[in-house]
Amino acid sequence: MTRRLPIGIQDFRTIRETDSYYVDKTPHVQRLVDEGRFYFLSRPRRFGKSLLLDTLGSLFEGHDELFRGLHIHEHWDWSARHPVVRLSFDGKYDAPGEIEGDVIEQLEATERQYDLSPAPASDTGPRRLRNILGRLHHATGRQVVVLVDEYDKPILDVLQDPELATANRNYLRGFYGIIKGSAKHVRFVFVTGVSMFSKVSLFSGLNNLEDISLNPSYATVCGYTDEDIDRVFGPEISGLDRGRIRTWYNGYHWRGGERVYNPYDVLLLLRNREFRPYWFETGSPAFLFRMLMEKSVSPMELENRTAHMSLVSKFDVNDIGIEALLFQTGYLTIAEEWREGHRTSCRLDYPNLEVKLSLNDELLAHLGSGRLPLDEGRSLRGLLEANDFAGFAERLRSYLSGIPYQWHATGDLARYEAWYASLLHMCLRAVGVDVRAEDVSSRGRADMVALTGGQVFVLKFKMADGEGDAAAALDAAVRQMRERGYAEKYRDRGEPVHLIGVVCGREAKTLLKIRAEPA
Repeated sequence: MTRRLPIGIQDFRTIRETDSYYVDKTPHVQRLVDEGRFYFLSRPRRFGKSLLLDTLGSLFEGHDELFRGLHIHEHWDWSARHPVVRLSFDGKYDAPGEIEGDVIEQLEATERQYDLSPAPASDTGPRRLRNILGRLHHATGRQVVVLVDEYDKPILDVLQDPELATANRNYLRGFYGIIKGSAKHVRFVFVTGVSMFSKVSLFSGLNNLEDISLNPSYATVCGYTDEDIDRVFGPEISGLDRGRIRTWYNGYHWRGGERVYNPYDVLLLLRNREFRPYWFETGSPAFLFRMLMEKSVSPMELENRTAHMSLVSKFDVNDIGIEALLFQTGYLTIAEEWREGHRTSCRLDYPNLEVKLSLNDELLAHLGSGRLPLDEGRSLRGLLEANDFAGFAERLRSYLSGIPYQWHATGDLARYEAWYASLLHMCLRAVGVDVRAEDVSSRGRADMVALTGGQVFVLKFKMADGEGDAAAALDAAVRQMRERGYAEKYRDRGEPVHLIGVVCGREAKTLLKIRAEPA
């Protein structure tokens, strides 16, 4: 029997009362409540964090009728009802004082909800919160549940303004510190957001929060697993390619054994019956692109990026690691992890095809000032497949010359091979070519390998100061590919293999020379 698809619904009561599809997360909820009191969870946008919080709120408020048929219904004391303080930082915080005004408005709404006498107008947000927690506990005889959604938005919204970001962070640090100071009045706390700000910088006053963001036991607390989709949404899947659903949307991984889907993608796909980057289209990663340029990170380096696990969970106003930013915002995920001495390292990669294609397309358009990456990619792919290497060189030279100068001038990246390899990599990736960055062989790494049109193209990029040095750089590129056997691993495919040396100018900022030879 088909049900309503809960697209855009973050209210637990609405989902249950309208007989909408619901993936039962209450086994996780029960374990959270049984095992602790103070929790923090980071997940990318549109991942069901708000619904999880509302589920917790409905549970502690004792709405047993909403939980009938769910795991937790038979395992909960419905007579123990707790007051709930809900806070959501979903406003705009790009001016001084806006965060304080928003906090006071939300706390005033809580006072009205529970018929508490208004606090003095002179009370600050933190003082008003302390007052509410104590009065609610005294009035009801039950400790209070505190649920905070989008805790980090007042900081993330203004990261381009470090002074205001620091001011908002400092305000929140004092505000959250009130919760720990009122611990005797508090039964349960759950804080969610996108980023994992360090406890020292933001939660020093609430340092008893348990961060479950990378706890394998809670890897699927948000999002849908393969089993969820087959069991819950089975009636909706008919007519859709199950393997294609998995390729497009599955792959987010927060340790543990299972990978998950973003719920927003799944629900929109089931309604529209069309494969599109639904999640990606809901946000603009322009800030991420600026960070990549400022930190001189080649876009090609986004794939198979290695980092210590501590780096992916480190974030602060004045110390934004690119690995943490990419991982916490959902553009990369943990592909694998391993131990190195006393530390855990991981490999980050795109979670799925949606992010892989969309991020490359958007970055290319961003760098190319609106030039269509598909047009460039189709032309370059066609010229490669036709073995028209002179035409390929001319098209690539034209494209590189058209990249706006300001993107070359933002850092040293444009002086290195990786910059130019990245641009070609993204052009070919945009049209579905199987492109492998820094492909490893037993004797070294090829800068790029492209498999298209039943052929293999192994590319090596070099830089030269001018035309006079380009010939020698080109000879070195081709010689290195032959000496290190970059083509050997592809001979078993039974397809033509081509070695392509590419030399770009450090100052000219475009292609100088190219040479293609059969392997």
